[in-house]
Amino acid sequence: MRNDLTIIGREIAVFLLAALFLALTIVPVYIDVAWMNDALHETSFTETTQECMLAMIAALFFIAAQRRPAQRGALTLVAGFYSCMLIRELDFVFDTIQHGSWVWFALAVTAGSLAVALRTPKKTLHALANLLLHRSWPVMASGFLVVLVFSRLFGVHALWQHLMLGDYNRVVKNMAEEGTELLGYSLCWLASVRYLWQTRPAAAAVSVRATESASARHNASPVTSH
Repeated sequence: MRNDLTIIGREIAVFLLAALFLALTIVPVYIDVAWMNDALHETSFTETTQECMLAMIAALFFIAAQRRPAQRGALTLVAGFYSCMLIRELDFVFDTIQHGSWVWFALAVTAGSLAVALRTPKKTLHALANLLLHRSWPVMASGFLVVLVFSRLFGVHALWQHLMLGDYNRVVKNMAEEGTELLGYSLCWLASVRYLWQTRPAAAAVSVRATESASARHNASPVTSH
């Protein structure tokens, strides 16, 4: 019972912290709309927040890959994926080099990530399978779906033109689309931080010791015959 109460209390705390984090993510949107006079553009607070989240996630996975040899291939692939998403968000920066050049940078990151992952294919597949089985994965996948699917469909011009008729305002459409993307990136950030925290080497060692202790107690318990 004590263990159950600990789990419930911990999950409630995580839920409240996640709720606070998501509530704070609306602040950049509010600043852009209310304080910056609808300045929802490529260098707005909303888009900058998205890019900072992606950069942080990618950096955390790259650092974890460096420190966890057994998971290096899988973590590098995840870090590379988030890096490509960041490069796509920063396409306006790469356009100063040549229009559409972000694609070549994304391909370079993809090739490098695959090269690392293919060095140890079995370990990479095993680590990827563990990631997909972790309870943080559904939240991360939800974030991907919000960003890559829902926000794109939600931001279709025809939908908003039909909704606002002759009063069509592109800024309103941009606010809805960018705000939805920010929600998706926030889910990815929450899921990534929790996954990396719960799978850190220290936590894994504690889990193994707890399992061994429970097994030892089970083997030591007297067998009752009937």
